Amino acid sequence: MNHAFKIGTVVLFVVALIPTKVYSQSSAAAELNLGVQAYRQARYEEAAQHFEKAVAMAPENAVAHLYLATTYGAQYIPGVDTPENVRLAEKAIEQYQHVLDSDTEHSSRINSAKGIAYLYLNMKKFEDSKKYYEMASGLDPNDPEPYYSIGVIDWTECYQPRMEERAKMGMSPAEPLDGKNKDQKKVCEELKAKNTSLIEEGIDALGRAIQLRPDYDDAMAYMNLMYREKGDLECDDAVARSEAFKTADEWVDKTLAVKKAKANKSSGQTTSTVPNPQ
Repeated sequence: MNHAFKIGTVVLFVVALIPTKVYSQSSAAAELNLGVQAYRQARYEEAAQHFEKAVAMAPENAVAHLYLATTYGAQYIPGVDTPENVRLAEKAIEQYQHVLDSDTEHSSRINSAKGIAYLYLNMKKFEDSKKYYEMASGLDPNDPEPYYSIGVIDWTECYQPRMEERAKMGMSPAEPLDGKNKDQKKVCEELKAKNTSLIEEGIDALGRAIQLRPDYDDAMAYMNLMYREKGDLECDDAVARSEAFKTADEWVDKTLAVKKAKANKSSGQTTSTVPNPQ
């Protein structure tokens, strides 16, 4: 018997003495490490294969499911409706849902809820997306991002049908709906009935995001857009429309001021409060 064979026999014997579950977890950890290395190098298909093996070896390992979900999601291309691409999103959602359904650490559940919400958002399944963003905000009420995302969804659901109705009537995007025009008044009333609750929800959600992150310029920009939606539906009330647009303009000013402050900070500039002696 040669030396190499003796070593191999000893190794096999030792492995045989290790409980199956421990050995399985060790192998799963190795697959996780290989998957992480492949993922960092953007070799997503290879990473998914390693994570799939890790899940098969240790199905109770929530981290393996979370990594696999993230890798499927990284391969998904928003706006491409081929069966293969849609299936990637669905597989990612399945893995994230597994983490949500398991008794795992809080941060993993938050990331899974946000992961599902983001995928549904890109799939244009807005109500499903809001459901999971609301779940994420429930898990972490101090995170402004789910509130911001809900506001973006609400604005999208308002803006798209309004633009479609304008196009049907040959109106420009900036042209206000006229309450004195019979056709425009009818459209305005229908949109108001459909969109008012979305506008209110969006303004509340964006306000909460800004409260949690006072320099959240993206949320401020959408607050401007949301108030323009509100103003456009005040077809019979010129004063209310003017007030809504005035508020929208104020949010534009706030957005620009925050962006300028961030730019100055990143470039190392500071605003002096000392009067110029000249």
